[in-house]
Amino acid sequence: MVILGNKPIDLNDFEKIVLHKEPVEIDPQALSRCNENHEFLKNFSDKKIIYGINTGFGPMAQYRIEDSQKTDLQLNLIRSHCTGSGTLLPDSVVRSILLSRLNTLLLGFSGIHESVFHLLAYFLNNNIHPHIYEHGSVGASGDLVQLAQVALNLIGEGRCQYNNETKRVSDVFDKLHLAPIKIVAREGLAIINGTAGMTGIGLINIIRAKQLTKLGIMATCLINEVVNSFDDHFAQPLNEVKKHYGQKIVASYMREFLTDSKCIRKRDNIYYNNIPHEYILSDKVQEYYSLRCVPQILGPVWDTIEYANNILINEINSVNDNPIISTEHQYVFHGGNFHGDYVSLEMDKVKIAITRLSMLMERQLNFLLNDHLNQKLPPFVNLGKLGFNFGLQGAQFTATSTTAENQTLSFPMYVHSISCNKDNQDIVSMGSNAAMMTRKVIDNTFEVMAIHLMTIITAIEYLNIKDNLAPATQTFYKGILEFIPPVTDDRPLSDVINHATRHLKDYNF
Repeated sequence: MVILGNKPIDLNDFEKIVLHKEPVEIDPQALSRCNENHEFLKNFSDKKIIYGINTGFGPMAQYRIEDSQKTDLQLNLIRSHCTGSGTLLPDSVVRSILLSRLNTLLLGFSGIHESVFHLLAYFLNNNIHPHIYEHGSVGASGDLVQLAQVALNLIGEGRCQYNNETKRVSDVFDKLHLAPIKIVAREGLAIINGTAGMTGIGLINIIRAKQLTKLGIMATCLINEVVNSFDDHFAQPLNEVKKHYGQKIVASYMREFLTDSKCIRKRDNIYYNNIPHEYILSDKVQEYYSLRCVPQILGPVWDTIEYANNILINEINSVNDNPIISTEHQYVFHGGNFHGDYVSLEMDKVKIAITRLSMLMERQLNFLLNDHLNQKLPPFVNLGKLGFNFGLQGAQFTATSTTAENQTLSFPMYVHSISCNKDNQDIVSMGSNAAMMTRKVIDNTFEVMAIHLMTIITAIEYLNIKDNLAPATQTFYKGILEFIPPVTDDRPLSDVINHATRHLKDYNF
């Protein structure tokens, strides 16, 4: 059970709830704080004009709403903004959005009725997942369209996934004896006006990006063993003189993973104490950049993900509603905390970083498949008859084209604002788009990683060096061998690649 509202949520708690479906419970003190905030708003709003309570929304805020229409105003807002299109978001992403919205509302600055908190928590604990479509948000005034689809379920309307089936929410409510949320003042606006969509998707991206980075480091260690690399490019003295944290971390992981490897060579054994006499050296003095410069390439990837992690954790623990209802100051502040620039910029940076990682993996893959480069393996790591069999030739096409797609997707959304909403929203973040495109880049990179690791495993099989691997890389090799087999003959690999991709996302280091 994860308690919400008693402390800032961290990435570990987020992962437990979203990906592992651990139940949540609302802290009583947090609920008391929210109820106090709700009562303050009810009293404060009497005989005042407050946006979204007794006014229209956006550029129609100059229209005053009668007290008798305030409930219908909130319902109209919810229903009118359920305009999402495209494919439905998967349950894990929906859970991330539910959690993100619940956590920020529990901070107690939205003035809403406590039924909202209870029902959001119930949805999480009972796997009721609103149908949320991928398209609709411009990332300012919050993720209005995606969150309206959450709010629609909370008022007992629309469709959801329940028990792995599409259900009418009204039928689910009847079966479980649930009541819709109570609309008092601004419940509709408070639910839909925030960054929960981009933040929830973004935090899943962070989890996956971290996994990919570790997989990239491990794949690098294995390919270094396959080609008998020297050890100095990941040595501590070399990397310590470059003052970047990420580079040092990547190099330290490589040293840890490659400890006691029988495949990695010492330079002094060959070039320092036993100098060859031939004019043209048969062995490369230094490895190709895709092997030798990995701390310098993946270092900034590591740093980018860590920085984005901090920004998105700040966002999920921030008040991103408008207006802000402050019990402490006994005031209602109008502003723009719903603007998603922080998330949008970080998602674009992560997207570029992961694309760079996919490029590195694709280049390492090319090195293994090109016998003229590695001078150790048959063309395309073909374990059959050359010319008659084709090895991993076809798989390379998939990895290369997918990497190319990542490169195109990496154009930043953060600088792609389009004015809308009668020019009320004249500069927007496109944060949800940025998060969704980053998600696509990450999914693509897992596919490239699956093909790369399949090739590495096949190379290890060909060279028969599994017993010479370092203990850490050997454990990893045996672990992924359960779902990534070596390619020993010509056969369709699509199902194998897709199966491996799914398992790599949850591989436990």
